[in-house]
Amino acid sequence: MNKINLLIIATLSATSGLAQAETTLRFGVDPSFPPFESKAPDGQLVGFDIDLGNAICAQAQVKCEWVETAYDGIIPALNAKKFDAVLSAMSMTPKRKTQVNFSDMLYHVPSVLIAKKGSGLQPTADSLKGKTVGVAQGTTQEAYAQGEWQKKGVDVISYQNQDFVNQDLASGRIDVTLTNAAAAETGFLKTPEGAGYAFAGEPLTDTRYLGEGTAIGLRKDDQAHLTLINNALAEIHKKGTYQTLEKKYFTFEVYNKKS
Repeated sequence: MNKINLLIIATLSATSGLAQAETTLRFGVDPSFPPFESKAPDGQLVGFDIDLGNAICAQAQVKCEWVETAYDGIIPALNAKKFDAVLSAMSMTPKRKTQVNFSDMLYHVPSVLIAKKGSGLQPTADSLKGKTVGVAQGTTQEAYAQGEWQKKGVDVISYQNQDFVNQDLASGRIDVTLTNAAAAETGFLKTPEGAGYAFAGEPLTDTRYLGEGTAIGLRKDDQAHLTLINNALAEIHKKGTYQTLEKKYFTFEVYNKKS
């Protein structure tokens, strides 16, 4: 085989490899936030974000690949190219905007305090002084509790994920948790363990900590995947696919920029 043939084969192989790489979109996810992402008893990933990601891939005609990652390390893992994008209930905060680019908004759900029914507790430093608040590591709720409450006498404990927070709340090891309203309702309040608990006070909407809605996070230099995802999202809304998924998981509208 002469050098020209070898060069042709090498060129074709490289092109084939590039095309193959572009047929897969890898999403990083921490499956501990139902109804957005969690694991079914058979180990399959389920939830609104999972269905939404699969719909994006179907619209873009690429294969979805899900990479499970702890939430507190999900941005470093993204920038280390362990996956292409973060689809895991990530709020668009000013700090995160310096670290990643965000897609168009996916949804906007407020943060809420969960406490025992009749406790009278409110999501304020004065009300929670001397109490213990559980939060998930790396979340906007952790940032808010540490930034606004911890310095005023509130004990803030961070957990690896919200599942562990819920377990300690149910057992009485902590007094309250600050978390996403939809995740709290589905992942805790509607479970047997959460039967004696309820939303406490009004939702929090401080954009400095809690952001301006949830979106998909991408590396700063990755314009190609950003364009692909935004184009797919636009078509999903246009075709009614988003609305169908929204009704599957929620009894209220989550695509609301003013919520």
